[in-house]
Amino acid sequence: MAKPHVLIIPYPAQGHVIPIIELAQRLVNQDVKVTVVNTEVTQKQVKSNALENDGFCDLLQSVSIPDGLEPWEDRSDLCKLTVSILQTMPGKLEELIETINKEDSNKVTCIIADYIMGWAIKVAKKMGIRRAVVWPASVTTLTSMLSCQKLIDDGIINNNGMPLNQQMIKLSETMPLIKPTNLWWTRFEDLPTSEAFFEVVKEAAEASRLTEWNLCRSTTELEPGALNLFPQLLPIGPLLASNRRADQVGHFWQEDSTCLSWLDQQPLCSVIYVAFGSFTIFNQTQFEELALALELSNRPFLWVVRQGMTKETTAAYPNGFVERVGSRGRIVSWAPQQKVLAHPSVACFVSHCGWNSTLEGVTNGHPFLCWPYFADQFQNEIYICDIWKTGLGFEKDEAGIIKRGEIKGKVEQLLGDNGFRAKAIDIKEKVTNSITQGGCVHKNLCNFIEWIKEKDTDAKNQHDTI
Repeated sequence: MAKPHVLIIPYPAQGHVIPIIELAQRLVNQDVKVTVVNTEVTQKQVKSNALENDGFCDLLQSVSIPDGLEPWEDRSDLCKLTVSILQTMPGKLEELIETINKEDSNKVTCIIADYIMGWAIKVAKKMGIRRAVVWPASVTTLTSMLSCQKLIDDGIINNNGMPLNQQMIKLSETMPLIKPTNLWWTRFEDLPTSEAFFEVVKEAAEASRLTEWNLCRSTTELEPGALNLFPQLLPIGPLLASNRRADQVGHFWQEDSTCLSWLDQQPLCSVIYVAFGSFTIFNQTQFEELALALELSNRPFLWVVRQGMTKETTAAYPNGFVERVGSRGRIVSWAPQQKVLAHPSVACFVSHCGWNSTLEGVTNGHPFLCWPYFADQFQNEIYICDIWKTGLGFEKDEAGIIKRGEIKGKVEQLLGDNGFRAKAIDIKEKVTNSITQGGCVHKNLCNFIEWIKEKDTDAKNQHDTI
């Protein structure tokens, strides 16, 4: 008997690829065949940095289709990439499915698309294939996407998604207010990119209406108000949490695991872990202020400085910095973050507040120092600092720089108040209970997997009664 065969399609960004492959691995563990569909460039990045035992097997495979850009074109031009994906990939996905379906025992039975790849749901509907969408970021961010037409109708944003005034947005009585400038598609540096991503937002809202399952990586413990606003959203938990000591699949950069042995040598709950994800870019002044703040802290620190993190070709440390901090500081180009955050030596997390990093910090009970860069990260900071009260933000000076004294002071404030860690551990325990066997999130994921295995391709009625 043929196994169900799922195509799962992540947006080509590090913060989307890793959690969606984690979901794919959960399906494979339940005897579901999964093919991850990457862009050609993403596929090359993931394969070049894969570990020897990279998690792919007979039931978990990966393929690629073109994103429409030439190999030498710059994928960091998000406007060009987004427009090209919308124009090129739907047709290429349809061709891929037709090729796969020539083999009767291997036919695609379900498509799971990243919300930002919502166009894939139209392809699935056209081809009569079961469909689901998954959102790898916060539910609060997703609710703003699903409310995009209402925001237009209410005169809050224009037809291109741009705010018409500075009035705070109230999506529900049980959610924090949202600054118009914190709508994630408005947080890009140029208007064309923001408007291109708003086209993606509208596609996502339509995909939600055309699909049978709307999955999200959160829990009611973290975002109860947002989940109440759209009851069709099914929280399936962090996904990362139960696997945080295992090797991850999907990294765009090679992990430096030597930092783990360095962590083994540090005192319990002593290390400042500093990591800003795959997109954050610093100017040289800000980079130096951070370096000097870590030096002034007199605490051990592990700092991830990836290639391309500064606007300059190579990050330039302050004169004598590396020699002065010596073995107290460890700098790596990319870290096995789940394993780092699970290490008992880590005291706090200086983070850009991407949702992956936020969940990884939450599920390990760490307090945060929040340094958001773009998109949904500013709204995540509000949850960390104002709702969960497990972290602090930074204040910038008149030039937009976070100075070394500000950083040092917030480190001391965070680590000098046991209340932050106590709240962080409390939230960790609540989330952990939800994702373990018998918890609400665990049941949701099991129900979804059972639906994938159903023979009846029209399971809409069953879904509505779950």
